[in-house]
Amino acid sequence: MPQAEKTAASWPVYSVQPRAIGDLIPYARNARTHSDEQVAQLATLIQEYGWTMPILVDDAGEIIAGHGRVLAAHRLGLTEVPVAVATGWSEEQKRSYRIADNRLAELSTWDDDLLKIEIGELQELGADLTVTGFDEAAIAKLLEAGASISTGGGGNAKLAERFGIPPFSILNAREGWWQDRKRAWLALGIQSELGRGAPIGGSPMPMDRKANAVPGGSPLPSADYSKTKARGDGRGRAVA
Repeated sequence: MPQAEKTAASWPVYSVQPRAIGDLIPYARNARTHSDEQVAQLATLIQEYGWTMPILVDDAGEIIAGHGRVLAAHRLGLTEVPVAVATGWSEEQKRSYRIADNRLAELSTWDDDLLKIEIGELQELGADLTVTGFDEAAIAKLLEAGASISTGGGGNAKLAERFGIPPFSILNAREGWWQDRKRAWLALGIQSELGRGAPIGGSPMPMDRKANAVPGGSPLPSADYSKTKARGDGRGRAVA
């Protein structure tokens, strides 16, 4: 068996099994605390989506990660939960992982603008926003800020409608809907066809052109992918 497959086969996630919740042993020195509010939110998630992440335990059944989910399972009256076994882990590995599993999650941050848009669109879909873990005050604030981002000087159109939704294939560039979207970008002042100062095909740029290069690419004439095959000046105007 290749080394990569041996490594994967030894991962705890490959040994998920159902286990009686009464057989799990909480770690007495677990430094991560769980408030009643958080446990209630975890219980709501389990009710809404089912069990998505197993409890991580050692060979003896002592919990390494997942104390909060076990408390939520108790609250829901569950008698069995999915468990992944970290077979052969040293005491040092188990204790350091308990800390890292919680600490690393704290180091991530939110993209506030995208979060506001997501919350706003979830509301439009009729989703229960409390499942996200944000309280009502925070949700109201996100919705208010998200509404200003969506309208932002462009009427009631959402960002997705104003700027387009990536990713898309280069093959789409010849299609009418892509051309309409490109014209919308240009109307917003986005010069989408400004070149990077190099000829098509990637051949080196002459030294005289390098001297005139500008940040973001020089405004060289570039191809317009419309059916007319006309060349453009980089700002949506045809070159005679």
